[in-house]
Amino acid sequence: MTSLIASGLETTAIPRAGNRAWKKLRSHRSALFGFGIVFFFVIVAVLAPLLPIPGPTATDWAAIRKAPSLVHWLGTDDLGRDELSRMIWGAQASLLAGVVSVLITIVIAVPTGLVAGYFGGVVDQFLSRLMDLLLAFPLLLFAIALVAVLGDYKFLFLSADTTRVFMLVVIIGFFNWPYIGRIIRGQTLSLREKEYVEAARSLGAGNTRILFRELLPNLVGPILVYSTLIIPTNILFEAALSFLGVGVRIPNPSWGGMLSDAVQYYQIDPMFMFVPGLAIFVTVMAFNLFGDGLRDALDPRSNR
Repeated sequence: MTSLIASGLETTAIPRAGNRAWKKLRSHRSALFGFGIVFFFVIVAVLAPLLPIPGPTATDWAAIRKAPSLVHWLGTDDLGRDELSRMIWGAQASLLAGVVSVLITIVIAVPTGLVAGYFGGVVDQFLSRLMDLLLAFPLLLFAIALVAVLGDYKFLFLSADTTRVFMLVVIIGFFNWPYIGRIIRGQTLSLREKEYVEAARSLGAGNTRILFRELLPNLVGPILVYSTLIIPTNILFEAALSFLGVGVRIPNPSWGGMLSDAVQYYQIDPMFMFVPGLAIFVTVMAFNLFGDGLRDALDPRSNR
């Protein structure tokens, strides 16, 4: 009976904690501000084909390096391409790389961290050493080498450019999972000793049920928080690869590629570097603000 009561109290405590976290998040102004910016960028990126602006690769030879005007709100680049259009379309590549790679990371990190923390022993030692190995791996050099070698490779029905972006997303997502995996492992080590886990075990629950029905719901908070904090890191990584010329292939727009093109012109017209740089800065800041607010809302010890 005591076990049933303990398990029931833990089950009802989860939605109550969720309600408290939602109330705290709604009162966190900086988090809401960050979420608003992220939501705006996502909507603009999705609706980019429907916006009344020139295409990102459309050139206007009569409007090369023009200042901002009513026709080109943010001016044009050295090929007469609209900077606003390229910034909006570039958001697609950055957000895709940031969000999809995090989903890949979660799919790998959560089960691995759960298994390592719950079973311990040899399983934990093996998975922990695997995480350490991947954390020490030179990700940037590997990404540059792989994309350079397979840059023109076509996978199934995908074009070479789409395959290139797909490889970047997979590389970023796969090699970043140990960061969240170690956090999930540490949280699982603590949660597996809780009363509701002992109650479920005494009632005959198997390991699979305990892992995914008892432990996983209590790890949703850390997973959400660290996911929102890793997304801006992935966006910066994609921008760095595109800046080095091994990311999104020209003439397709990307914020890192726009910064690379601006290097030779920023002394003449700083707007070339200001537009993509500001887009990266605002997006990364917005995700960090939202992640910080989410962390405060889901932390029961926080009074903010």
